[in-house]
Amino acid sequence: MRDMLRGRKAQDWDLATDAPPEEVTDIFRNTQPRAKVIPTGIRHGTVTVLYKGRSIEVTTYRTEADYSDGRRPDQVHYAASIEEDLSRRDFTMNAVALRLAKGTHVGALKGASNGKKVDPFGGEADIKARLIRCVGDPAQRFAEDGLRPLRAVRFAAQLSFKIEEQTLAAIGGALETSAKVAAERVKDELDKILASDKPSIAFLLMEQTGLLRLFLPELAVCRGIEQKGSHRFDVLDHSLMACDFAARKGCSAEVRFAALLHDVGKPGAQSFDETGERIFHQHDAESARIARNALSRLRFPNAFVDQVCHLVAEHMFHYTDDWSDAAVRRFVVRIGKENLPALYQLRRADTFANAGSEPPSSYLLPLIDRVEGILAESQAFSLRDLAVSGRDLMAMGIEPGKNLGKILNELLEAVLDDPELNTREDLLVIAKKLHGKFADQGSG
Repeated sequence: MRDMLRGRKAQDWDLATDAPPEEVTDIFRNTQPRAKVIPTGIRHGTVTVLYKGRSIEVTTYRTEADYSDGRRPDQVHYAASIEEDLSRRDFTMNAVALRLAKGTHVGALKGASNGKKVDPFGGEADIKARLIRCVGDPAQRFAEDGLRPLRAVRFAAQLSFKIEEQTLAAIGGALETSAKVAAERVKDELDKILASDKPSIAFLLMEQTGLLRLFLPELAVCRGIEQKGSHRFDVLDHSLMACDFAARKGCSAEVRFAALLHDVGKPGAQSFDETGERIFHQHDAESARIARNALSRLRFPNAFVDQVCHLVAEHMFHYTDDWSDAAVRRFVVRIGKENLPALYQLRRADTFANAGSEPPSSYLLPLIDRVEGILAESQAFSLRDLAVSGRDLMAMGIEPGKNLGKILNELLEAVLDDPELNTREDLLVIAKKLHGKFADQGSG
């Protein structure tokens, strides 16, 4: 309904009814045999109907009471009317309903916009004013569910709405309740914030209200860490600007998170040179370590964490024209061919955030051209690309184990230095010499 009132196409529909969930299940099973009904939250009065590729939640009118864990209601009671049901919603913009005409088919929801609006809390007016306002007392709403403050700042970023003054003021008093929220639920909200057009809107509100120190303290401590040289902003503003740039350019979630967290190691890595200026030696490695801890704590998938932290760890490369071809090949191996576009995007975002000025289109082009030229030559960039395998080495008498792996890695290093060595004959000769060398070292 919120999307419809904003003049947007509704992406999904949630239905509310006075019928209990068991009756809803029977109605759909008896009248819509092609529909599948799943009791996803039947204890709380909700079933999910799968129909013609749609997933529709159907919830019995209800009210909730007592939230001892700040997440789930201790009691759920069925309500007598839609108005009573809407009174338990979080924000007024989410407390507007459309009363469907009797007999409306579930497959005809797209055309249901001519129903009668039910708007007991002024949600339509708040949507037109682009305002996020709690239903009733903000402190009570936030005490019911500690995720609601984070949802408020997420909606502010997603919709470019402002949070109403009393609603915003109540967030700070709900931090103890928000601290009880499961990490997975926080992770889902952060995903949505990072997917918005301007994530910094949410993060600045989080900083203002204390949510940032609660959920991402690693980022919060970047405030006030000044930087030298071309940097105009402290580490926090620089990071938020880099994240916004990545979002504006349509970068992947991995790049957006890497942009947000690429400098979180600077507070801990900072020291001062002889002139008194701050320096951040090896902050890239420290940032990757801290980012891994933060994302793992928030239950992000391991593969996602690995990708983000790899980008963070590698964002400080310094290309010059005097790099040898071997140096470029080693750069490709270290980064991974599949990760190069993402790393270029992160570097552009980082550079933009130094002074808020977008780098020219030619930025990084000399390196990109060198890399593409070398990739076009179809050279060896991994052990799989070598002209010999571990089985070949074992066939010549090298036993499986640590030395076998060391020899294969040495062969790759030799090929990175001179790609013409990537022939079976040459590599077997080199492998034989290395085997003798390692055997002598072992006997000594």
